[in-house]
Order: sequence, then structure tokens, then C-alpha cells
Amino acid sequence: MPSLKDLKNRINSVKSTRKITKAMQMVAAAKLRRAQEAAENARPYAERMEAVINALGTSLKESDTAPRLLTGTGAEQTHLLVVMTAERGLCGGFNSSIVKIARYRAEKLKGEGKTVKIITVGKKGREQLRRDLGDHLIGHVDLSDVKRVSYANAREIADDVLARFAAEEFDVATIFYNRFESVISQVPTPQQIIPAPVDEDAAPDALYDYEPSDKAVLEDLLPRSVATQIFAALLENAASEQGARMSAMDNATRNAGDMIDRLTIEYNRSRQAAITKELIEIISGAEAL
Repeated sequence: MPSLKDLKNRINSVKSTRKITKAMQMVAAAKLRRAQEAAENARPYAERMEAVINALGTSLKESDTAPRLLTGTGAEQTHLLVVMTAERGLCGGFNSSIVKIARYRAEKLKGEGKTVKIITVGKKGREQLRRDLGDHLIGHVDLSDVKRVSYANAREIADDVLARFAAEEFDVATIFYNRFESVISQVPTPQQIIPAPVDEDAAPDALYDYEPSDKAVLEDLLPRSVATQIFAALLENAASEQGARMSAMDNATRNAGDMIDRLTIEYNRSRQAAITKELIEIISGAEAL
């Protein structure tokens, strides 16, 4: 049974931990609002660009002169997985949920005889994937010094991916991230970015004439679309990370409070037992005299 001093030290330790988790919860809540607004503001732009590319791609996909970013290499042998996670932990299952679907996809592709290459964005994803997929890691993007994700960060990642595609290092590229829905809900999402997915069944909401030509506009938009989708995914991840951290720290704060209550009860009982024992000893000694 722990002594009164041990119990008191443990109570003080848990109280200090609760102060830290409460502070982290408040910081995450402050960052969440800004990150959520950025993610929500980026969605209409990304969705509209996707709609334009879908409209153009539907008519040009079967053309011999269609851009390679639309038609692909003609094969699906080598897959590039861009796994986006956080640089820091203490955010519940945020990082592991992304890694889980990326690992599942990688193992499935390997089982089909495909070649898998992985680029990680964020330290936590790399730490988890290197355990069993270390041989497939070909690149890493460190954003630990970036306080607020910008389009320039997405552009650097996109340029690297596009350069690898131009060098025929892969046939299909897919990004993995968490789509933000609410503080308690972040959805792990895989999204193919190369070749650009085209939904031929989707009806266009309007008809447009593009100048100088559909092909020229598409050739200019496709690289921008890759960067835009990566940027939108980074923003979604940033909002999801803060939401997950806020929720995790709130749970940790509540658990610390419950533990303090239990330890306090145990401390009071032990203290009462010690006092009772001392009184019994005093009374027994007095009666002996």
C-alpha cells in the first residue's frame, strides 16, 4: 500500500499533468477556428477546379493528344502513395488512422504484384510506416518549421510529384489525409491525383467555350489541379489535427480529474486509518499504565 507521501506526490503530479493538457486543449481550440475556416474556404475552389477538369477531360480523354496527366502512362504497375500526417503527436488517433488506410492500400497493391513507392509528409507518418514499409519510402517532406501551411508548401510537394511523373517513376499517384468534418469526426480519405480522375457520368452544369482550346486550358490546369488538391488536403489535415488534439486533450483533462478524485479519496482513507491507528496506540498505552 503506498504511503501518504507517495499518494500526495502522485496527486500533485497528476494535477501538473492536468494543467498541461488543459493548456494544450485551449491552444488547439484557438488554432482550430482559423484552420477550419481555411479548410472550408479552400473547398469551393478545389471542387470548382475539379468540375472544370472533369468537363474538359470527358471530351479529351480518348483523344490521342490528351495530356498525360489526364490519360496516365497507359499502365498501373507503379503506385506512388503520398501519406500526409502531423509533425507532432498527442492528437488521439489522427495519425494512426491515416497510416492505417495507407498501409492497407500498400499491402493490397503488393499482393496484386504492383510496385509501391511512398512519400511521407509529416514526421509521425514516416515513423510508423518505416517499421514495415521502410523499403518503399522514397521521399519525405518536413513541415516542422512551418507554423501555417501555405500554397507554396503544397506547390513544392506538387512539383516533386510532377517531376517524378515526368521521369516515369510511377503510373498512379494517390494522396492520403484526414478530411475535417467536426471536432470529433475526421474522415481518413484516399484521393487519386494522377492521372486526374474523370467521372464521365457527371452531367456538366453549364456549357463553356474555352480559349485558345480545350487542350491548352487543360494542360495548364492539370498541374495546378495537383497543387490545389495537395493544398486542400494539407488544410483539411491541419484542421483535423487541431480538432483531434482538442478532443484528445479534453479527454485527458477529464481523466486526470477523475484520477485526482480517486487518489484524493485513497489519500483521505489512508490518512484516517493512520490517525485511527495512532489513537488506538495512545489509548492502549494509557490503559496499560
